[in-house]
Amino acid sequence: MLADLEIPDEELEFATSRSSGPGGQNVNKVNTRVTVLFDVDRSAVLSEHQRALLREQLGTRISKAGVLRVASQRHRTQLANRDAAVERLVQLMGDALSGKPARVPVRVPKAAKEKRLDEKRRRGGLKRERSEPVDLDE
Repeated sequence: MLADLEIPDEELEFATSRSSGPGGQNVNKVNTRVTVLFDVDRSAVLSEHQRALLREQLGTRISKAGVLRVASQRHRTQLANRDAAVERLVQLMGDALSGKPARVPVRVPKAAKEKRLDEKRRRGGLKRERSEPVDLDE
């Protein structure tokens, strides 16, 4: 479903901040963490069905205002983190829009049922033996 979906760059918003990750001497003075913001509710490329799927699958990542937020701070450069964040956004949306495959019900084999019932009989018998009163006079 995502193969035919192309998100224009105008719909992506980027925000930068200081990263807590690697960076050497730059770690305290360069904004290398990149956050990609994508407005799911106002996107022109998504259908209502796709919006509903994204809200259902990625509900914890989407704000009340309908903005999907993905951050990356793995790399030392802003450009590498920007690419990583966009790649993660595409992956998340692809997984959410592809949906889950339909479950095919399968019959339980007869041997498995018999094995389960035999085990139940064995355990029941064992418990029955424990609870039978023992006559010490005999």
